Amino acid sequence: MKKRMKRISIFFVILITLFFCLFLCYINDYYHADMELIATFNTSNIVNKNILDDNTIVYSVDNVNKGLIFYPGGKVEYTAYEPLMRKLASKGILCILVKMPLNLAIFDINAADGIQTKFSYIENWYIGGHSLGGAMAASYLSNNSLNFDGLILLGSYTTSDLSQTNINIISIYGSEDKILNRKKYNESKSNLSTNFFEYVIDGGCHSYFGVYGMQDGDGTPTISNEQQIMLSSDLISDFILNN
Repeated sequence: MKKRMKRISIFFVILITLFFCLFLCYINDYYHADMELIATFNTSNIVNKNILDDNTIVYSVDNVNKGLIFYPGGKVEYTAYEPLMRKLASKGILCILVKMPLNLAIFDINAADGIQTKFSYIENWYIGGHSLGGAMAASYLSNNSLNFDGLILLGSYTTSDLSQTNINIISIYGSEDKILNRKKYNESKSNLSTNFFEYVIDGGCHSYFGVYGMQDGDGTPTISNEQQIMLSSDLISDFILNN
């Protein structure tokens, strides 16, 4: 009996160790921001960049009254979204880029908590994200809808029901996106408010909302990474500044 219990204990120790090793491999295998490519982008010098104690990055210019809290995509280094945040900030939007534990927004859905109180001069707040980040931003919004004016979904969809809210929602995805599940995306539209706007970037892909290379399984884009970010920033800024 003792030998049997010892074997069972050893088996579970091996199983737990194997699971832990696989988990470490999974979380350490993520998409890194391509800082060399980011450095070549045409970004505005008027944008101020400030890194807070929790590594949240704030992109700002003077005299703004609208703000965006942004959740990065799953397993993507959050600094990969710096070009998009800088573009939006240069157009007059305070942008808050949140760092997620293990690069997965699912581990900190409430990352937006407390951010708005730090920037009391902002009159209108928006929240959004890319892929998994967009889904988690929508989940957060579903419990905090009175604190926001809109939601931005990039290559993403929501499983949270926002249909009874007056939230303005914009969804943007690339025509060559092979990662976004179109069936679930279309089914999720019943969760959206009536103030919903949808845009498809011709030639765009899933990966090009950030700058981290091509994501496994994505389609082949026919526009450049920088072009997709510029087009996205135009659509998002028009959505925020005119609502």
